[in-house]
Amino acid sequence: MRLATLRLDGATAAVRVDNDSTATVIDGYADLSELLNDADWKAVAEKAAGKTVDLADADYAPVVPSPGKIVCVGLNYATHIQEMGRELPEFPTLFSKFKEALTGPYDDVIVPSYAASQLDWEAELAVVIGKQAYQVSEADAEEYIAGYSVINDYTMRDYQYRTLQWDQGKTFEKTSGFGPVLDTDYRLGTKIETRLEGEVMQSSNTSDLVFTPAKLVDYISHIVTLQPGDVIITGTTGGVGHARKPARYIQDGNVCEVTIEGLGSVKNKTVVK
Repeated sequence: MRLATLRLDGATAAVRVDNDSTATVIDGYADLSELLNDADWKAVAEKAAGKTVDLADADYAPVVPSPGKIVCVGLNYATHIQEMGRELPEFPTLFSKFKEALTGPYDDVIVPSYAASQLDWEAELAVVIGKQAYQVSEADAEEYIAGYSVINDYTMRDYQYRTLQWDQGKTFEKTSGFGPVLDTDYRLGTKIETRLEGEVMQSSNTSDLVFTPAKLVDYISHIVTLQPGDVIITGTTGGVGHARKPARYIQDGNVCEVTIEGLGSVKNKTVVK
């Protein structure tokens, strides 16, 4: 099953995506953040019989607009770790992104000019939590995952590396395209790719993850309770602009597209102001 949050009639609505052209509104839920906080969210979505929406001109909001937590994982693809000259980690590297950093999968990304000198892409698989998880084992972790989506962990590299803490370069306002759908049936093992102005920058497979979603749920839930609608961003693969020689960055007017086979794409144009 595929779910989304659409902007409709001056508000937002949670919808079930029925096929490539139509979706059904899930009445009573303004977005997927609200829906996932219903313990029966999956049955509610499956039984939804609200109005039908034509997806041809749909305006997609961030698929889960208001996660209580966004836990990011650094250095989690073997290819990316190798290009950064590091050894495979024993434990996940964790940092945070705030919900204000999220934007729709096709929205323009508006970047203030003071932060526009080293704009970088990071194709990432997003894991969305479906029920409260505390001290969950890897073996049981799949039961706590609602589904998966696509995100660009859009990064200001100069801000990121001002200090040893990365958050400041990872959470600029409305820069991370997130969506377009939450897929409850996705499985690892598909292509993940970034294109900048149509040119392939990153290309790998989600099976290259060092710490799988189940391992991450296990690890993080032994630190803090994961709540319905929380998001884990699982890290990026090799091919980021900052690691290239010479380095390459997103420029004003560039379109960056992140795709995960089986989940779809986010495609955002950068506008520097």
